[in-house]
Amino acid sequence: MLGFDGFLIGLVLTFTLVNSIIFTLVASFYADRIGRRKMLVLYAVLMSISGIIFFFTTNYVALIIAALIGTINVTGTETGAFLSIEQAILPQTVTDSKKRNTLYAYYNMVGTFAMSVGVLISGLPAVIENQFGLSEADSIRSLFLLYGIIGAAVLVAYLLLSKDVELTKIEIAKNEQTQVEGLATSENKRKITKPLKQTLSPKSKKIVGKLSALFAIDSFAGGFVIQSIVSLWFFTRFGADLSTLSYIFSVAGVLTAFSFLVSAKIADRIGLINTMVFTHTPSNILLILVAFSPTLPIAVGLYFARMALSQMDVPARQSYIVSVVKEDERTAATGITNISRNITQAISPSIAGSILQSVSLAFAPFLIGGLLKIAYDIALYLNFKNTKHTND
Repeated sequence: MLGFDGFLIGLVLTFTLVNSIIFTLVASFYADRIGRRKMLVLYAVLMSISGIIFFFTTNYVALIIAALIGTINVTGTETGAFLSIEQAILPQTVTDSKKRNTLYAYYNMVGTFAMSVGVLISGLPAVIENQFGLSEADSIRSLFLLYGIIGAAVLVAYLLLSKDVELTKIEIAKNEQTQVEGLATSENKRKITKPLKQTLSPKSKKIVGKLSALFAIDSFAGGFVIQSIVSLWFFTRFGADLSTLSYIFSVAGVLTAFSFLVSAKIADRIGLINTMVFTHTPSNILLILVAFSPTLPIAVGLYFARMALSQMDVPARQSYIVSVVKEDERTAATGITNISRNITQAISPSIAGSILQSVSLAFAPFLIGGLLKIAYDIALYLNFKNTKHTND
């Protein structure tokens, strides 16, 4: 990247991860107080500024600042400063819990397709380099200009959001117990419109704490089988070339995207927790079987089957989180659970990479990841199978 060595590149990437955690924390506890739309607009502005800085300068200090203030996501997964606010806003637009499940399904499907387009666009620098004779570094920097432009487009989209994305006066009054039935004095009106104290109730703290711990385990396990690790395994185990790998992950991405819609239908019938567990557990069994596949076609077939199931818990999980806390606790709940996932997933890939260096243990990341995920599924079911939703 821009001629820097591996250590300096790693440091910039680390700051992008730190940024994600800090900005998610800020959003979790201040978005509803400051205003969800204002917070999203601010993050979009910072996103655009960081892309422009990366495009125009190679000054390392400036790049560190850009990484720290921007919202660059280097993982390609469900993480980032925008998510917690967006996931809290979505249920605000519907009243029927079944429609909410479908809404989260479309939200994730569109995001997955957009990410796939981003992956395809990442090959643009090679075209620019060949067509215009630019250096490799200058060609790559063009992507940051595009990132800045997309940030401006996101800014416009957030500016167009209606005031309905904010907590309404009725919701504020209900959750703070300031509204007295049939009474509309000026004192009550002042209480209704006062800024929110964005904290979790004791009951919600217990629920969110348990969910965060469980999601951290699931995310840690997922770090053993992220796409880069799976790519390395397909290459070392079967000699799959780059072209073959691109086809494999393109098809897997399409299967994952459409699985979100199926997830919503299943959740409507059997419930969110059952959907999370009963789709996730089979996918993890398939994950383990992938590691012991004797041929590439069998391994790819099992991997496709796994990817058609493995992410069906995502929209169900997001819908479940907002359903078990109060309206004014949703942003904090989604933020805290997202942070727990982000932190633990950053640890396991390095462990998996070290394991893959030993040919005799090449199956281990799949086995460890699969078993940990199955343990998570069991624990999730036992802890939350009887938990009642507060917003259905």
